[in-house]
Amino acid sequence: MARGRPVGHQARLDSSGVSAVPHESAVIVGAGPIGLACAISARRRGFDPLVIDAGAIANSIVRYPVGMVFFTTPERLEIGGHPLVCSGPKATREEALKYYRGVARAEALRVRTYTRLVAAQRSGNRLALELTSRLGPDGLTCDRLVLATGYFDHPNLLGVPGEELPHVSHYFDEAHRSFGLDVVVIGGKNSAVEAALQLFRAGGRVTLIYRGSELPRSVKYWLKPDFENRVKAGEIAARLGATVERITATEVVIRSDGRSESIAADRVYALTGFHADTELFRRVGIAFDSETARPLSDPETLEASVPGVHVAGSVTGGNKISEIFIENGRYDGEKIFGDESSRRTAQQGYAAIQRPPGE
Repeated sequence: MARGRPVGHQARLDSSGVSAVPHESAVIVGAGPIGLACAISARRRGFDPLVIDAGAIANSIVRYPVGMVFFTTPERLEIGGHPLVCSGPKATREEALKYYRGVARAEALRVRTYTRLVAAQRSGNRLALELTSRLGPDGLTCDRLVLATGYFDHPNLLGVPGEELPHVSHYFDEAHRSFGLDVVVIGGKNSAVEAALQLFRAGGRVTLIYRGSELPRSVKYWLKPDFENRVKAGEIAARLGATVERITATEVVIRSDGRSESIAADRVYALTGFHADTELFRRVGIAFDSETARPLSDPETLEASVPGVHVAGSVTGGNKISEIFIENGRYDGEKIFGDESSRRTAQQGYAAIQRPPGE
């Protein structure tokens, strides 16, 4: 088995005094479920990939609400053939975190957390990577680079005054924190609707603001009637067809039907979705569609426009973040590191999914 050298925090000098940075056969950026699945595919073909992540392992799941239950069933979250055992019919956030930690340990994956990829460029037959961590700038070279960075670090901003205030968050954390408070939820998709329901049941006074005139059809069938009944009962306030003008320390100012309205707000959850990091695409030199943000890549191998650079998981969908989830993105490592037969098997696994991703 080919073994890459571990990454050091400082560049070293060779006998001639020239800087010699560590070299890896493969580097996977993103230690989420899809990045870990890619690493497993690589290891089973003789590589010893280094996995890096700007946050913790499975950092996107870390940022999920405390106690959250996945929409999808556990077998569709599994990677590497390791069973996900959970106490109920679907896994919780905490069970998923324990599972992915356990998979990384069982597969002896080398994971370096809190290390961010800043840029990459091809240098001869290698890729030179620029990294940064709490210890400062760092670097290494590799033969193959996989970007499995997801989108959860890049929320869609409202672009209104006050969005940066400390009581405003683009991530829902825990309903308990809002007991007895006026809470505004901005957004109308699954995350926003579910957050509004949880906040109400935890004792918050909740107003949901959504720019659409009605909730989208994609809202889960068990959430929509619950929310609508709470609105009819006057237990949750809803402002549909409204846009946010500004946020202050005590209120959210909206506009609807040409009129402004101020809504009391001790806490604000702007749950307006996320997008891929196209700025990273630029720094790596990957070509992508400016409208869809989809990186241009070979559909068979997921190799991008820069030789030796591959994309995996939700970043392949660009702005269509609802197309790629763990259950279909987990096959991407087989396309990247496998042979034609492996890629065909991966495609068959994806095609065999009967229910839409995320359910």
